[in-house]
Amino acid sequence: MTLASAQARPRRRIVASPGRWLIWALVAFFFVNLLGVIGTVVVNSLGRRWFSAWLPQGFTTHWYSDAWREFHLSDVLRVTLEVAVAVVVISVLIGVPAAYAMARRDFPLKRLVLLLFLLPVLLPPITYGIPMATVLYKFQLAGTLFGIIAANLVPTIPFVVLTMTPFIEQIDPRIEAAARMCGARTSSVMLRVLTPLLLPGVLAAGILVLVRTVGMFELTFLSSGDSTSTLVVALYYSVFSAGIRAQQSVDAMAVIYTGFMLVLLVVALRFINPTQLVTRVQDESART
Repeated sequence: MTLASAQARPRRRIVASPGRWLIWALVAFFFVNLLGVIGTVVVNSLGRRWFSAWLPQGFTTHWYSDAWREFHLSDVLRVTLEVAVAVVVISVLIGVPAAYAMARRDFPLKRLVLLLFLLPVLLPPITYGIPMATVLYKFQLAGTLFGIIAANLVPTIPFVVLTMTPFIEQIDPRIEAAARMCGARTSSVMLRVLTPLLLPGVLAAGILVLVRTVGMFELTFLSSGDSTSTLVVALYYSVFSAGIRAQQSVDAMAVIYTGFMLVLLVVALRFINPTQLVTRVQDESART
């Protein structure tokens, strides 16, 4: 190593350090603002009166009980869980066999079918939510649990297909062939061979669908009614509907929703890497 190269290396490090400092400063600025917004909502949901001081004059938890009674959160959470569980079960039952067909079979217009699966995932839900809501209202399905479940299945089934396809492609087809050579029927191959291998992928897809369904606002809002509102729709109504409501009660409901979503996201991130999922969607869109 020459003296010139030894001197050039620290210079490059010094030149690059301002850029790294700028990136870290921007990241810190983002998180400080994020924590400030969330902290303001949390503190306001616990405060008695809060005007010009840095902190409220006192703290209480009665705003949460008021929000629970005023917004009927017990019914809202029940509807949210019913819709989410139904969407997860139906999406897995339909999406996993479809993903198996996409991974194992070559058939005419396969790329066109893959493109149809990609569209509900890539397009904003509002673009197809309004025409779909028109159809649901025409057949008097809007405002019912069946209508909300049907609306949420449109993006979640393709989501399961795109999530499960790489899991199925990683399984060696010779394992299935060996099981068939040993006399196993198709049902036995699916239940005893493929199901244990696909269980982590099915669990990951189900959790992600659960998170997506609980947080889906557009499709649920367009197809729900007064007695079939999920948590995110009820939060919207609490802010923008007619009437005078205490801001602390609205913030308490926002904290409940945020906490519920954070728990689901933490559980989901333990079972799947979102970077792999985004890469998979980009690869499939590039192929089509």
